[in-house]
Amino acid sequence: MNEKLQENINRAQKLIYEADTIIITAGAGMGVDSGLPDFRGDEGFWRAYPPIAKLGYRFVEMANPSLFENDPHLAWGFYGHRLKLYRSTKPHKGFELLLRLAKEKNDNYFIYTSNVDGQFQKAGFSEDKIYEVHGSIHYLQCTKNCTDEIWENDIKDIEIDMDTLKAKTLPKCKNCDNIARPNILMFGDWYFLEGRSDRQRERFERFLRQNSGKNIVIIEMGAGTAVSTIRNFGDAFSNSNDHITLIRINPRDFEVRNPQDISIPLGALDGLEKILK
Repeated sequence: MNEKLQENINRAQKLIYEADTIIITAGAGMGVDSGLPDFRGDEGFWRAYPPIAKLGYRFVEMANPSLFENDPHLAWGFYGHRLKLYRSTKPHKGFELLLRLAKEKNDNYFIYTSNVDGQFQKAGFSEDKIYEVHGSIHYLQCTKNCTDEIWENDIKDIEIDMDTLKAKTLPKCKNCDNIARPNILMFGDWYFLEGRSDRQRERFERFLRQNSGKNIVIIEMGAGTAVSTIRNFGDAFSNSNDHITLIRINPRDFEVRNPQDISIPLGALDGLEKILK
């Protein structure tokens, strides 16, 4: 380990120890150590889904509400496969380390994530302390917005032809005969129902008000630059107050903007094990 990295780890440990509260932020890279794909670039996406590579669809075209209208069997093949994958995946040890830290801070924490996989809930974090800014695959809504209702995804399994990645059956809206879709904010999405995310956002904003003026450390993991929701939050929030410091854990996109922030150029699990040991 080089001297600069060790210096940053030591500083991160000191700041976390002195912090009054912790904000945990995570992008797709957080799940890599659990075996989940992060879809880094179209080539990475196609390696994860060879049938889609044959079709030539990019990730932004697959994660798009128009696909539920133009090819719903392919749309549900893609999301049905992801649903099964997320349900069967065990969160890696880094989640356990973060949960232990949250307990040490008397549960004065909040999670801000663009991940739709529900891994933080599975790892034992409180549902009331998680803001899923892009929604969750574990909840459904109507593709036609027949109502504003969002309901839990209790579909047991979706049978998929893995040669074509097309679903053999289509989940239906519980209120009408139209097709259901995950309550996920997709690309070019005007149909995403925000009710559940709005309630999470309100709880997060209340948490921020309650901790105004306190020493806050943001621990960010696996947040890339392609979809920069998490990075933008960390950079802007850290820049807004001298009492806030960002610790960015990322093996590639590890640069930080603000002078007080800390860069840890490691994967999520490796970085967490070194600063939370």
